[in-house]
Amino acid sequence: MTTLVREFTKGLWDEIPLFRLVLGLCPALAVTTTMENGVGMGLAATFVLICSNGLISALRNIIPDEVRVACYIVVIAAFVVCVEMISKAYFFSLSESLGLFIPLIVVNCIILGRAEAFARKNGVLASLADGLGMGLGFTIALTVVGSLRELLGAGTLGMVFGERVLLSTPFGFLQQAPGAFLTLGLLLGAMNLAGSLGRR
Repeated sequence: MTTLVREFTKGLWDEIPLFRLVLGLCPALAVTTTMENGVGMGLAATFVLICSNGLISALRNIIPDEVRVACYIVVIAAFVVCVEMISKAYFFSLSESLGLFIPLIVVNCIILGRAEAFARKNGVLASLADGLGMGLGFTIALTVVGSLRELLGAGTLGMVFGERVLLSTPFGFLQQAPGAFLTLGLLLGAMNLAGSLGRR
């Protein structure tokens, strides 16, 4: 049980994909103009991560080494198609907002990396715990980046308040691509500072 807890919690701080492993930068920079986009993208990636980790772990002794990466991509792509169909059916506006980035989950480094580095070497339960922890860590990171960019860049926090929160927004550039880099860089620096202070 302790192993499962450890595998789950490592993705929430020690190996948080966006800030510690610096993986998944493409969706973090492209879709996090709002908090809702961050949550939506994170949950979509989490679903794919949990399901693909579990299935790849279950099939790890059957998949030949020579074609393992191709098999991983097929498994991941199947779950991405499920996510895309569900989002278009039930969350159409979010699906339109995220656009091409939902299908691009297939080539997300976090998902393929966890399949190669963890799921193919560990049991199903540990792989599910790893996928859930990494996915939630990624979701939290995207939500924080999206919230800051929306609040400071547009003065809104639509998912929580549904209307304008700040009367004046001198940081409107945060809604643009350079603002994504700046927000991510500042948060990455804050995480590294917190980590170094915690080790003292």
